[in-house]
Amino acid sequence: MRGMGNMQGMMKKMQKMQKEMMEAQNALNEQEFEGVAGGGMVTVKMNGERKVLDVVLDESVVDPEDIEMLQDLIIIATNDALKKVEDTTASTMGKFTQGMNLPF
Repeated sequence: MRGMGNMQGMMKKMQKMQKEMMEAQNALNEQEFEGVAGGGMVTVKMNGERKVLDVVLDESVVDPEDIEMLQDLIIIATNDALKKVEDTTASTMGKFTQGMNLPF
């Protein structure tokens, strides 16, 4: 019977950890991240779910003769925001999966 007590204790710990993980993931999903490019001429905001919320362009970067530069800056700003989401997710959720080799 002693093994059953250990199993119940482990199950309670797992349930607590699962609840904490869900709370941490929900907090990450609500958090906003900002990526910038061109010294702030292009800004992309996204949430922790990696959904783009806003794109802000400085007037000076809108040149009909150089659309490629604007496209590049938007890509750079978007990738910058994505990296911030990924880094924050890894550091926040990593404490739950440390040593488990599990994707999150």
